[in-house]
Amino acid sequence: MENASELVHFPLLINTNYTASTIPWRLPSDDIRIPTPTELSWINLLLNLIPSYKKRAENDTSVPDAANKAESFAQRYGEILENYKKDPSCRGSPPNLILLCQIREQILKEVGFRDIFKSVKDEENAKAISLFENVVRLNDAIKDEGARLENLVRGIFAGNVFDLGSAHLAEVFSKEGISFLSTCQNLVPRPWVIDDLNTFKMKWINKPWKKVIIFVDNSGADIILGILPFARELLRRGSQVVLAANALPSINDITYLELVEVISKLKDEEGRLMGVSTSNLLIASSGNDLPIIDLTRVSQEIANLANDADLVILEGMGRGIETNLNAQFKCDSLKIAMVKHPEVAEFLGSRMYDCVFKYTEA
Repeated sequence: MENASELVHFPLLINTNYTASTIPWRLPSDDIRIPTPTELSWINLLLNLIPSYKKRAENDTSVPDAANKAESFAQRYGEILENYKKDPSCRGSPPNLILLCQIREQILKEVGFRDIFKSVKDEENAKAISLFENVVRLNDAIKDEGARLENLVRGIFAGNVFDLGSAHLAEVFSKEGISFLSTCQNLVPRPWVIDDLNTFKMKWINKPWKKVIIFVDNSGADIILGILPFARELLRRGSQVVLAANALPSINDITYLELVEVISKLKDEEGRLMGVSTSNLLIASSGNDLPIIDLTRVSQEIANLANDADLVILEGMGRGIETNLNAQFKCDSLKIAMVKHPEVAEFLGSRMYDCVFKYTEA
């Protein structure tokens, strides 16, 4: 990650009571030495993900002695999580999701791994690139603006299924993969658990935004078949679009450098995305290296680019729900994600694989 001195507050964030945590893990009155039911459920969720991380690490051919290093990672991280289950104050103060994700990434780096999901990201990006033209043509064929927007939004939800931070979905991907078009067709029916699409649609049709910042999520179908067709439509409607991607790898989230490469492959010889100019498309590093994001710690680059934005979009469960569902902004904001953890579904009172589309006007 960038040096801590280079990480700054996101300027469009209203800081009053902001915390990068949507689901409270404990109350001030709880004994810090006794885990709460919520803490236990989330620690168990992270414990259940260790086997999929270990498997990816074992298969990382870029790292010598990967199997032993993967075992070391699994043991060290597992021990820390088990200790937190026994005593949440074992390392000072009770944990939160950001801390536990930071510890996981730190241990991976310490034992010698940089990007254990690199091969699967490359594979899924290649598959999605081959489907991009067809997905865009299907969207463009919808003449009604509102209907086309809803189809684009459904594409974002369908793409967001590609999430190896979910133990169940990681298993599904390893066995059979997931079809983007069939996922689009089989989304849970509206109304979704949070469904502000009709309000957003009215603003979309009547008053396009001048500058949109999108904090993006996963590689593969998520970014290429979900976000990029949506961003292309914004460009076609006259908006400037900034895509903010991770500075460093985490799970299958796309990084800034990977996103630059993907878009270069999708552009034609004149620098267009299926006929739409990309002169108003910018790609930036968010400064982040986790699958979730604390908006008090973003890159100076994205902070500078955001100053005149009038719409901020946080996409994906980690950024849009788990850490920033309640974040308030000085401009319009949209949190869009699919519910892929039972703990999140329980908190929202939703179904698994329900959809969150939370639009807030400034």
